[in-house]
Amino acid sequence: MTPASLPTLRLAMLGMIPGNGHPYSWSAIINGYDPAAMASCPYPVIPVYLGKQPLESVRIPGAQVTHLWTDDPAEALSVAKASLIPNVVPRMEEVIGHVDAAIIGTDDGTDHVRRARPFIEAGLPVFIDKPLATTREELAQFIAWKRAGARIFSSSGLRYSPEHRELRGKPWRWITSTTAKSWERYGIHALESAAVLTGPGFGEVRCDAKDGDVIATITHRSGTLLTVAVLPDAPASFGHLHAYGNDTAQHVQLSDTYAAFRGQMVSIVEWLRSGREPFPFEETVELMAVLIAGIESRETGCRVPVARVLEEVHSMAAAL
Repeated sequence: MTPASLPTLRLAMLGMIPGNGHPYSWSAIINGYDPAAMASCPYPVIPVYLGKQPLESVRIPGAQVTHLWTDDPAEALSVAKASLIPNVVPRMEEVIGHVDAAIIGTDDGTDHVRRARPFIEAGLPVFIDKPLATTREELAQFIAWKRAGARIFSSSGLRYSPEHRELRGKPWRWITSTTAKSWERYGIHALESAAVLTGPGFGEVRCDAKDGDVIATITHRSGTLLTVAVLPDAPASFGHLHAYGNDTAQHVQLSDTYAAFRGQMVSIVEWLRSGREPFPFEETVELMAVLIAGIESRETGCRVPVARVLEEVHSMAAAL
């Protein structure tokens, strides 16, 4: 059956915190949008990259964001109007029974368990914005839920970047990847875009930090060395990746944000339709362990083995 002949997937977009405009952009990519209303979006880059696409092409057939909840109720009506969302609810739990899946649109990896719990306990599939979890406790809970049969998916949009895709399948010796904001919120963008090139198998993490800047050095079982730089006050650093081989070097930069986010939204819809994970959940768990190891290294000044973090969180999950 084609998407047009299947029942429309009803999605809830839940949560919005400062610095993250995904409820505008993700909902618009799925639903289509009102250009006049979107012009007032407080994240100017969103109407710019949406506006580069033919208006009639901006939607994903067979899916609709039908319900919206935002942390600040005053923001909900503008999001709903811009992204053509018909229902705004005063409490996020009120979407249960009216949607087929929930999307947690916030990027705070210390608060996703609280936000996801009602929907996982109700048996709904849940997509959670990156990073899934940046504490051992949060990550252990998601592992325990997954082991119990919950359908959970999380990813960075840069996994779907067409520019970064050009570097796959080559034996890189050193990869450098850069981003802005913070290790906790945006480090996953730089990390996951590089991890698509290396695959799983991270070894140790060493984080050096000064005045908010973070330089993380990460080893990999393949022998590839990964350097991730997070520069909070340098937004132009976002989405750059350099890869060096024995006889070649390449640089790519995310330039088609719409294509990356659309690829991410399509992967969510396909996951919900097919029940097949776009990539193993264990890869996400390992990436979260790298982030957690980086936080510990930044605080202690020591190298932190990713395997140790994974052993700890799996042990915690088994006790839940």
